[in-house]
Amino acid sequence: MDRLGFVLEDSNMIEAPANRTIRTYNLFGEANDLPDVVHCETIAARSVLHEWEFAPHRHARLHQFLLIERGGGQATLEGRTHALRPMRVVNVPIGDVHGFIFKPGTQGWVVTIAAEMLEEVLTPSEGLRGVLAHAAVVRATPQVRVTMKQIFAEFAGRHFARAHILRALSGALIGLVARELAGRRRMPGGTVKSDQVQRFEALLERHFLQHWTVSDYAAALSITSTHLSRLTRSATGHAASHLILDRIIREARRNLVYTNLPISTIAYALGFNDPAYFSRVFCGATGVSPRGFRDKVHSTA
Repeated sequence: MDRLGFVLEDSNMIEAPANRTIRTYNLFGEANDLPDVVHCETIAARSVLHEWEFAPHRHARLHQFLLIERGGGQATLEGRTHALRPMRVVNVPIGDVHGFIFKPGTQGWVVTIAAEMLEEVLTPSEGLRGVLAHAAVVRATPQVRVTMKQIFAEFAGRHFARAHILRALSGALIGLVARELAGRRRMPGGTVKSDQVQRFEALLERHFLQHWTVSDYAAALSITSTHLSRLTRSATGHAASHLILDRIIREARRNLVYTNLPISTIAYALGFNDPAYFSRVFCGATGVSPRGFRDKVHSTA
């Protein structure tokens, strides 16, 4: 278990005290691995068991697409609230904190895809991975709706070549949603992230709690620190050092918003030996202390 394990892991949605931790699930409240090529269920199927409300949580190795056909409600994605209306798709990337409040009777579908399958179907040069990494609510085109329904129909059957067809249809759904996401959020200069930048981002997810330096990441990629920062600046507009700090601060913000853990506990979980130093780093990056940030969020909630 990594240093954040005791903060983030919890497999019981019902009994855990509200707002105590950011809970990590595979499926909604389930601890088992994804049992199939994909997982499909209606929004209503699980929502009725939880009174149409899901507290903020994350999925460690799963990417989800939700399509609202009728009804609506609101989604909380990484601390931001989004209205849900008919013919909208919610993109929920792996690891992003999200929660839902649905209007009773809301109809729609949820398709859950394992990280391993995403790796299999996403070609680095096409740039989909970077687009899909951002939680968002976008319009559901007729093609998205048709593909979602085809996935559900194939998932429910047990016909020959089922797994192959599910992979193909899921690949189509991934591409269609990515197209809508790309239409509302362009990368700086329209550039596509290089394979080295994507490898850096993957390393960052694995090692940010260990406070790796730019030199550490560059060495792991067999390039110089200067070259790494040149690549990240071209792809994202920011130097590698900024992205490293931003990842730590983003995790800190998540814990300050979604848990009631003491700030010192959050600091230690994020790899800081001195909570006071953590507070200085957080304040320097955000302009407000951790306590001030938490108080501001709760006062406007």
